[in-house]
Amino acid sequence: MTSETTLDTAELLGSTRLFSTLPEDALRHIAAVAVPRAFPSGTAIFHVGDPGEACYVIRSGHARAIGEHPDGRQITLGNFGPGDIFGEFSLFDAETRSATVEALDDVETLAILGSDLKAQVVANPELGLALASALARRLRIANQRIERRSFQTVQGRVAAAIRELVDRARAEGAGPGPTKIVATQAEIAQLAGTSRESASRFLAELSRAGVVQQGRGRMVVIDPPALEGWVW
Repeated sequence: MTSETTLDTAELLGSTRLFSTLPEDALRHIAAVAVPRAFPSGTAIFHVGDPGEACYVIRSGHARAIGEHPDGRQITLGNFGPGDIFGEFSLFDAETRSATVEALDDVETLAILGSDLKAQVVANPELGLALASALARRLRIANQRIERRSFQTVQGRVAAAIRELVDRARAEGAGPGPTKIVATQAEIAQLAGTSRESASRFLAELSRAGVVQQGRGRMVVIDPPALEGWVW
């Protein structure tokens, strides 16, 4: 990696929530060992059971972690966008991957060996705190999903899943009005922990109510506040 590329990568890392507190020399060191890796839409970045040798920071695009039942059913465990890190469990244990992560669209990442990032955690305790915070956020979201799948109706789970996608789009710069999200009905169903058929029926109801407008692989949430009335 050239010095110019290293500086550009260090600037990118410093702009993310995870690495924003690191000093410039630490950012340059991580950038020097980070390897750019691109994954076309629909491909697996890694599979459950693979060796956990590296973690990834997303430069652009979106990915999701999925769990799969032996009968073929899938469930979405987490969603990632620009600036997010995943695969960081390799920092803390020598276990294999606990989930499959796949690209939802064309994804560009920076791959960082766990040993390199671990060395920076030792040298920069604030990075360890940032990693712990990222893991805590992910655990909180996972707990919320478990709760809603246990107590909410199908409609409530689907509405909550759409709200989660809206929140992510806004975190990436979408405005407060109608919000475009990129997700298929099958992906929304997996995020909500329900069947595609059940999600499709409820999405049709939301379309008739003027809350959403559906398209091929994407959706515009026309009235985000009205969506809240369904999250129960």
